[in-house]
Amino acid sequence: MIEARKYRVFTLRNFKKIPQVQTYLTETDKHSIEVVGNVLPFKVNNYVIDELIDWDNIPDDPIYQLTFPQRDMLSDAHFTEMENALKQDLPKAALKLVANKIRYELNPHPAGQEHNVPVLEGTKLTGIQHKYRETVLFFPSNSQTCHAYCTFCFRWPQFVGIDELKFAMQETDLLVEYLKKHREVTDVLFTGGDPMVMSVKKFSAYIDPLLEADIPNLKTIRIGTKALGYWPYKFLTDKDADEMLELFKRIVDQGIHLTVMAHFNHPVELRTPAVKAAIRRILQTGAKIRTQSPIMKHINDNAAAWRDMWKEQVQLGCIPYYMFVARDTGAQDYFAVELDRIHRIFRDAYRQVSGVARTVRGPSMSTDPGKVQILGVSQIHGEKVFVLRFIQGRNPNWVGQPFFATYDPNAIWLDDLEPALGRKQFFFEEERIKLDEIPLN
Repeated sequence: MIEARKYRVFTLRNFKKIPQVQTYLTETDKHSIEVVGNVLPFKVNNYVIDELIDWDNIPDDPIYQLTFPQRDMLSDAHFTEMENALKQDLPKAALKLVANKIRYELNPHPAGQEHNVPVLEGTKLTGIQHKYRETVLFFPSNSQTCHAYCTFCFRWPQFVGIDELKFAMQETDLLVEYLKKHREVTDVLFTGGDPMVMSVKKFSAYIDPLLEADIPNLKTIRIGTKALGYWPYKFLTDKDADEMLELFKRIVDQGIHLTVMAHFNHPVELRTPAVKAAIRRILQTGAKIRTQSPIMKHINDNAAAWRDMWKEQVQLGCIPYYMFVARDTGAQDYFAVELDRIHRIFRDAYRQVSGVARTVRGPSMSTDPGKVQILGVSQIHGEKVFVLRFIQGRNPNWVGQPFFATYDPNAIWLDDLEPALGRKQFFFEEERIKLDEIPLN
């Protein structure tokens, strides 16, 4: 029997009241959290603090690194700039200007996300992204926060109060119209933020119009969420937990495949009684749970962590889905792992699990042209190369087509790579530029 827990959130305003912070962190640690937390969003809750972080392992504990800002998440120049602004005791508006200047220098919209926003009859749908033919991302305006913030999050601009950087939409009617017009779309992914911060009443306001519209091409609804990792009580003892699960069952009973896209970044998130019980309850509705995470220095950049995650996820009834490369935004320099090393970690973990866990795909970079998978390193005509292919692409014809990049041991992203074998550009580049210039209608 899982006992109910009262939900408590800590931000920059009150994090020093956390007993463990008072006990385990130095004044220098707290100062760093304040400086970095004024640029990158910081929010954590009592479940993460009490049940996931090993406070005897500070600062190396992976969940602490995952949720608490660290000094080196900002460059020396950016840290000093923000630190000096705080020392001057500037008014709130002036302090925000300094923070925003730094934020705009951290690539707040990686992978050309602005190119994915469609237009419907002259209206720009700022809460929708349509990059891949079959899948539409929907950003409910009521889900533009999370139960806690990941320090690596590539959607951090959603949370820092810059309206022009947000993707969000209130109206589901426009989503329904768009789906009816675009019959090629079979999947809608609810994302954010985290849709599972919403009450069932608010979430139903988005789901019900989709169900009532009876859209023949809508086959799958996905929910991108970190709630299982950060607040499993959402599905256990929160006041509308049972109603939320009933809504899940109603989606499934209508013949729509429902998948919870669960973000787990370290095996420790899978080991509490609460998360295990929450997973069981979700699966009992007929929904599936697929798991994904980026690979990140300081958190999970070793084969044992991934091996254990995949094994334990399968044991709990989840489906390992993606290993991502940390996106080129925010604190990328702090978390980045070299592509060669990422592939070796993936390979070493992959060969230590059985076939039922080998549903996982990766390592995958979510780049402007699409999801690029690192297949390995090889020698072709005497040249050492990365072997790559698209798992998803702006042009579906790119999917599955291998291509080659000159081996670079220091590369951490596709932009660091050069075409191999004497090519002047990768096969997709010319068409990608044209696609970026064409509005989605």
